Amino acid sequence: MSNSEVSSKPYDLIVFGATSFVGQILTHYLVDTLGVNSDISWAIASRSESKLATLKNSLGTAASDLPLIIADSHDEASLQAMCSQTRVIISTVGPYALYGELLIKTCAETGTDYTDLTGEAHWIGQMKDKYNQAAEASGARIVNCCGFDSIPSDMGVFAMQQRAQTKFGHPLPHAKLRVKAMKGGASGGTIASMIEALKAAKADPKMRKKMGNPYLLCGSDHQYSIRAKSVSGPEFDTDFNCWTAPFVMEAINSRVVLHSNALLGMAYGRNFSYSEGMLTGKGLKGRIGALMSTVAFGMLGVGLYFSPTRALLERFVLPAPGEGPSPEAQLNGYFDVRVHGRDDQGNQLTVKVTGDRDPGYGSTAKMLGQAGLCLALDIKKEDRAGGFLTPSVAMGNALLERLEAHSGLAFETCE
Repeated sequence: MSNSEVSSKPYDLIVFGATSFVGQILTHYLVDTLGVNSDISWAIASRSESKLATLKNSLGTAASDLPLIIADSHDEASLQAMCSQTRVIISTVGPYALYGELLIKTCAETGTDYTDLTGEAHWIGQMKDKYNQAAEASGARIVNCCGFDSIPSDMGVFAMQQRAQTKFGHPLPHAKLRVKAMKGGASGGTIASMIEALKAAKADPKMRKKMGNPYLLCGSDHQYSIRAKSVSGPEFDTDFNCWTAPFVMEAINSRVVLHSNALLGMAYGRNFSYSEGMLTGKGLKGRIGALMSTVAFGMLGVGLYFSPTRALLERFVLPAPGEGPSPEAQLNGYFDVRVHGRDDQGNQLTVKVTGDRDPGYGSTAKMLGQAGLCLALDIKKEDRAGGFLTPSVAMGNALLERLEAHSGLAFETCE
């Protein structure tokens, strides 16, 4: 697609799924950040005209001129019409395994850049297998995982490796992320995505094996020389002098980070390793905390895996799709994760990544919005070829600067 074709499109970006829980948060954020009648042109889209109108009315007079677009996840003609009007689509329509494929196909074929907040690694792998060649041919940059999964992880490793290169003259081949503190609630959309992934694993043994592969997104011809290991139970982490338990987002985050290294031509090394976990404290208290967290994590997985217990959890415990943390909870939420790297010579470096809202929604909406804006405004087509990319590979320093300036994120080197 030529630059003249791109520039002739009326919108820089369109938020598809604007009436979803996180879509509404994102729309409010963009109105507050960009306004409507500014140099950046944008619109909101959904399949329901009445819900779009309700959302627009809730935004007040500042959004009176905000354009509305009707498009349906299962109507290819409507998706093609939407993509013909914009440079970038931000999609919040999940679970993506149920509602996401046709939009990926349309963007890949039309050269429309795309971002989302999926955490469904198996679905990304399927989409990459089907549509990466089309995206490369059209120039479409398909950038999944632009929320809490997996921007703090992927961009945290990116920042850590940049600083290691400056300080030591080379990247650090052994990296890990540890969650130090986090406050925020889950939404029904996140739970629904987890359930769809477990259903896919249960229904297909081959899919179950794929989902267990840490190099799922890297392709069968990846150049890694070691087998990645994850935190599967209580472990004492000598780098942090602290007990560690499994972290639920590791299943997607580690695959994104490993994919980044593969896309960069193994810039972090063929023996690059990466894992994630939650810090639970020191001594006996930390050990008990790690054990209890591991048990709770396992019980949730088992409960969601089997239909009878899943039905009970959905009815009595878990939030329904469209539900999520209150505005107060989003405002009072936060996260603090540490990305640590080291080499075999004893050199090490830690980057502290923090966010000023609840991780899954308040912070995610800001990260997703800035990722879409970065693709639309900062990353020229001629500077980054199309295909299925990760946030750090697609946008690099430009996104890092936006996150720190506009998303309430900080990437600080720990002394």
